[in-house]
Amino acid sequence: MADPRAQKTVLLTGATDGLGKAAALLLAGRGYRVFGTGRSAEKRAALEAVARERRLPLLTLEMDVCDDQSVRRGVEAARSATGEIDVLINNAGFAFYLAFEELSLDDWRKQFETNVFGVVRVTQAVLPRMRERRQGRIIMMSSVAGLVTAPMQSAYSASKHAIEGLSNALRHELYPFGVHTVLIEPGYIMSGIQRVALDLAQPYMERVEHGPYAELYSSTWASANRTRAASKTTAEDCARVIVEAVEASNPRPRYGVTELATVAKWGKRLLSDSLADRLIRRRYGIRTPA
Repeated sequence: MADPRAQKTVLLTGATDGLGKAAALLLAGRGYRVFGTGRSAEKRAALEAVARERRLPLLTLEMDVCDDQSVRRGVEAARSATGEIDVLINNAGFAFYLAFEELSLDDWRKQFETNVFGVVRVTQAVLPRMRERRQGRIIMMSSVAGLVTAPMQSAYSASKHAIEGLSNALRHELYPFGVHTVLIEPGYIMSGIQRVALDLAQPYMERVEHGPYAELYSSTWASANRTRAASKTTAEDCARVIVEAVEASNPRPRYGVTELATVAKWGKRLLSDSLADRLIRRRYGIRTPA
């Protein structure tokens, strides 16, 4: 009997780097037909080269999740090649790590256009056929930042809180149609998102180094460096959790990936807001007002 995974098609956004790339390769290695999307032609070519070398059923598609026509073309291309999309993994996203006051409205729009409206755009393009077929799985890449907000993560955390909220609604709305919505909540994992965040901060470096939040930037980035040094979780570890969520016959609503994600989840449930705030301030070196 043929492996049923070989008959399933996965559409994965943000597949050319970091967590998305690791998940695309692992899923293809397990026999899924994977369509990995991305904007960079160079990165897409590199991913396809790896797939050819390993003889994996993985192809890439150009897709900008911020563009209606680009999303429509990508979804139609995947369907024309395979007939149906069985699994959608909404992974495309980026992060601003800057103080709330220093972010422009344009920055906020960019953050939400990719991390929230991009997810809405792709999901609405794929969902109707899943509902009609009464089967399918939608994997939402959230974050520990969707549970607990750290300083300098107001925009990113707000976008991930939005993903948590819309996923909760979808989980109920799609239940009668046999379509599962699952949240993946990683903690700190080294991937391309940190590099992009540093690039996005460059225009603000004068204020970062000499502005009113300079001390807070220094302490929070030092904390991030300590977390990075202590982190043992890899993109491949996260990919294995994604596969678990894809293959579970009755998936959980949420899958944490790192120890930090587990601690944050239980801390949110068990600690008062005041105590949680004190712990966050201690972790990030935020001083008591003089």
